[in-house]
Amino acid sequence: MSRQLSEQEQIRRDNLQKMIDAGVNPFPSETYPVNVTVNEIRENFKEGSTDYQEVCLAGRLMSRRIMGKASFAEIMDASGRMQIYVNRDEICPEDDKTLYNTVFKKLVDLGDFIGIKGYAFFTQMGEMTIHVKELTVLSKSLRPLPVVKTDAEGNVHDAVTDPELRYRQRYVDLVVNPEVREVFRQRTQIYSSMREYLNEKGYLEVETPILQPLYGGAAARPFKTHHNTLDMTLYMRIANELYLKRLIVGGYEGVYEFSKDFRNEGMSRFHNPEFTQIELYVAYKDYEWMMNTVEEMVEKVAMDLHGTTLVTVGDNEINFKRPWKRFTMFEAIEHFTGIDISEMDEEALRKTAKELHVPVDNSMGKGKLIDEIFGEKCEAQLIQPTFITDYPVEMSPLAKKHRSKEGLVERFEAICNGKEICNAFSELNDPIDQRARFEEQLELGKRGDDEAMVLDEDFLRALEYGMPPTAGLGIGMDRLAMIMTNSASIQDVLFFPQMKPEKN
Repeated sequence: MSRQLSEQEQIRRDNLQKMIDAGVNPFPSETYPVNVTVNEIRENFKEGSTDYQEVCLAGRLMSRRIMGKASFAEIMDASGRMQIYVNRDEICPEDDKTLYNTVFKKLVDLGDFIGIKGYAFFTQMGEMTIHVKELTVLSKSLRPLPVVKTDAEGNVHDAVTDPELRYRQRYVDLVVNPEVREVFRQRTQIYSSMREYLNEKGYLEVETPILQPLYGGAAARPFKTHHNTLDMTLYMRIANELYLKRLIVGGYEGVYEFSKDFRNEGMSRFHNPEFTQIELYVAYKDYEWMMNTVEEMVEKVAMDLHGTTLVTVGDNEINFKRPWKRFTMFEAIEHFTGIDISEMDEEALRKTAKELHVPVDNSMGKGKLIDEIFGEKCEAQLIQPTFITDYPVEMSPLAKKHRSKEGLVERFEAICNGKEICNAFSELNDPIDQRARFEEQLELGKRGDDEAMVLDEDFLRALEYGMPPTAGLGIGMDRLAMIMTNSASIQDVLFFPQMKPEKN
């Protein structure tokens, strides 16, 4: 069934047909020989210069002021906007003025892609402009772009300020809100900065399976699917940790992966069911070494993006300069609640959680209770980058037991702007201890904890061949991007965040 067209859409389709009738192909196939960008011209062209006299630009028509046989318009490419000057007698030198009088004035709409050839100059008002000598229609836009208006106070009003519409129609958001394109350019720069840092150290970027017969490496609920040929259930990975550790067993001494992970959990401005992590594993290192590495790498990211370690995030100014503050988990809880929980058993922890008005349930074991207390009472207080170290063993089934503190493991999380941005361990490489930890997780699963880990026999077999002492790290790239780009929601740093079904 065909879709009901709006009046504006019908006008554009009529213009499309009239353009074809006038002998103009609205969707030509030929390569258009672009030789410069708007930004290049803006940065390099100076008054009186003889440069840029053979410009070939392409982009969207974003505005137009028709004045008889001449027009001023604005073209936008991926780098920015530029004013253009179009004279009928120059783009239509013969007797046939159809290209200007009919096509450009009447049938070309805002949002259409055009190509122009000409030269750069400055108008009498000092506006950098391209004088068009040749104009080509490259693609017709059959839907009108939202009209962007700025009021007297400088506030922008358009149809793409509503987050629901922006996230669902990101392609329109990117056109009418160019600052959004800058956010994603910076996100790519974050990846490049981290790759540069890790590659210089000689670590190998690798790829591991997204579809896994067992999910592991984190406490999370998975998505699952079915492979018809193999007739088996597969899970979309919740983490890539166990596969990267297998590569350390295999002889690599430093591996990392930017991985898409999937967790079948709630959604919020900090959570999307599909997200990106970088995980790094380095042999013969421990969590103290990894803390120093995280400080150094994230400081580099801030410098590469902003030229300073100071980054504005909402109302806060965050300083990523080393060294970062450090608390043990028990120290942090005592600091923010006044209660020392380090010697409490499960019953006492449950009672304390209730006294602190922290929601808990009977499926939670000792580790989960401590995690809930920390999350509710401490995490939001940590604005400047802070390492939380030395977690209870019950919370960390993949981390090595602490070398000097009974009942704890060698683990840290980095908290920044009130949210975790990374998690790291001295990795557990004792296969007997690892099996016992997996079995404890199975018991938690029987109590109703749907985020408890499963037992992975192949991973245990790999450990039995021997894994060297190893430091492991996972950084949430989406949350790091939120901080580095001053974005309030994870949806702002994902091109296409998960959305509810669109209502007709």
